Amino acid sequence: MINYESCIPSHVKAIKPSGIRKFFDLVSERKDVISLTVGEPDFVTPWHIRSAGIESLEGGKTYYTANSGMTQLREEIAAYLLRRFLAKYDPRTEVVVTVGGSEAIDITFRALLQVGDEVIIPQPAFVCYEPLAALAGATPVIIPTKAENRFKLTPEELRAAITPKTKMLVLPYPNNPTGAIMTREELEAIAEVLEGTDILVLSDEIYAELTYGREHCSCAVVPGLTERTILVSGFSKAFAMTGWRLGYLCAPAPLCKQMLKLHQYAIMCAPTTAQFAAIEAMKNGDSDVSMMREEYNRRRRYLTAGLHAMGIPCFEPEGAFYVFPDISRFGLTSEEFCARLLEEQNVAIVPGNAFGESGEGFARISYAYSVEHISKALNGIDKFTKSLGK
Repeated sequence: MINYESCIPSHVKAIKPSGIRKFFDLVSERKDVISLTVGEPDFVTPWHIRSAGIESLEGGKTYYTANSGMTQLREEIAAYLLRRFLAKYDPRTEVVVTVGGSEAIDITFRALLQVGDEVIIPQPAFVCYEPLAALAGATPVIIPTKAENRFKLTPEELRAAITPKTKMLVLPYPNNPTGAIMTREELEAIAEVLEGTDILVLSDEIYAELTYGREHCSCAVVPGLTERTILVSGFSKAFAMTGWRLGYLCAPAPLCKQMLKLHQYAIMCAPTTAQFAAIEAMKNGDSDVSMMREEYNRRRRYLTAGLHAMGIPCFEPEGAFYVFPDISRFGLTSEEFCARLLEEQNVAIVPGNAFGESGEGFARISYAYSVEHISKALNGIDKFTKSLGK
């Protein structure tokens, strides 16, 4: 018999399974759950975008594309970033089309990090940064952000975390799970801390189009950050294209060249059909994004008002499609609160500690669902919290 345990490298064994998926497994075992767990638009990909993909299939366009993506798509991505955020990239040498934003993050880490490097990661944050950095051989350095700072990274916190081994900073804004954003002024303060260093910045801007009351500011346009930024984004959230699995990264040409090598060997190229659909999204999808953003904003206001009416403290999110209420006063851990809510009211939300230890005492609630669905969930949360008597 093969000893499979001995076949698995220790650094892989050390990676913990996603806390989100762990909770999803509990949800999947139950029927008729009112779930506000998934970070996925409830909108179907707009028809004109789907049609472009369908037409590419009907036209027999099922071949490989260039490793870095179709030239037309890279040109549209560069034009879109310039039009929407004033970010300038050369589509020939500074744009790589990837299989979702997750692949872009992975190849950024694997191409630019090595054993002994440190990566600063503000948390709570999306679950992939810490394990992918560790798999690349680097050491994650976690900065717990605080509700009183609206879950933003402060210059003081960053300065205290930097060491001679610091190679990269992750800026995950707009943020999943908190909904926090960083303003231009706040990013300029971060740039001042990094001045005179060779520290790179991975700026995950997948939710850039989903901000409320304030336009997104990209790291790529902030002096002092532009030349050190690897911008990661994609089509999943803003264009409701999660299942198409398409993303991209933009970075200075010398960095892109190295990341493209890993993409070539691991992936070859992103799916051709998805690339044709994405060209249409970039060219003609602005009105779709605007419509979905307005609807998310309506849901955001409805959900936060409902939580406040129950007396549950809730930082008002300015981006993405999540709220991150403080549930600590109920005397339960995040996992206990969410497990009992599921068991007693058949309502599913995600424990805050799934996004890092600093998420303990909070829970993530997605408003990528209809107001009717949110209303049912709020009713269940209200009943549950009243039953706790606190």
